[in-house]
Amino acid sequence: MAFYLVIFFILGTIMGSFYHVIGYRLPKGESIMYPKHSYCIHCGKQLVWYELIPILSYIFQKGRCRKCHQKISIFHPFIEIVTGLFFAVSFYSFGFSYELFISLILVSLFSIVIVSDLTYMIIPDEVTFVCALFIIVINFFNLGFVGGLLQLASGILTFVVMYMIMLMGNFIFKKETLGGADIKLMFIAGLVLHPILGMFVIFLASSIALPVSILIYAIHKEHVIPFGPFIVAAILLLFLLKIDLPTLTGLFL
Repeated sequence: MAFYLVIFFILGTIMGSFYHVIGYRLPKGESIMYPKHSYCIHCGKQLVWYELIPILSYIFQKGRCRKCHQKISIFHPFIEIVTGLFFAVSFYSFGFSYELFISLILVSLFSIVIVSDLTYMIIPDEVTFVCALFIIVINFFNLGFVGGLLQLASGILTFVVMYMIMLMGNFIFKKETLGGADIKLMFIAGLVLHPILGMFVIFLASSIALPVSILIYAIHKEHVIPFGPFIVAAILLLFLLKIDLPTLTGLFL
């Protein structure tokens, strides 16, 4: 078990580095394949292989570019570490199974959304679509044709209900209450959770976001906090903990 946990952590850090590239480039319309190598955002220097080792390169370079000596954001190793830890936790929770693949997809989505939503307040539709498509395919393999259709229906139902709630909130408060990209994430919630649990995602995400928002406001006086990362965090948490409807009901009764 320990050997595989280490392997999945290392794999997660490597993928986390790639997800940072996706989350940073895609919202700007840049290709994630060209330029092929990562580059310094300050001076444009293309990074060589030993500058791309997850976590370690940041430590050895003391958090600075080797050419221009500008500071590299701590965000880079943070995403690598978080992705690595969640990859390892995913294997610990599910072992080698279909659920492991779904969990890894959710972790990947979480990492990309953190970068893109915190940096640009944008969640690329391409990322949500690809993740949803992979999960749908896995559901059909894992649950069979009928089970796959039911889970797909759950995703559609969760999306429609949250879309109606958004429209109602926009009408009552005369402003946008939930972003369109956030609603699309709820489709993924329905693909991996029971529809009622999908609804619970918003409550859990809000509960996680509230203390974080208060802390960020106290430090940076920032009023606008992207909600996408909290939605995916709530989905991932419920999935990793294997919370089902009876368990959720038992928590409140």
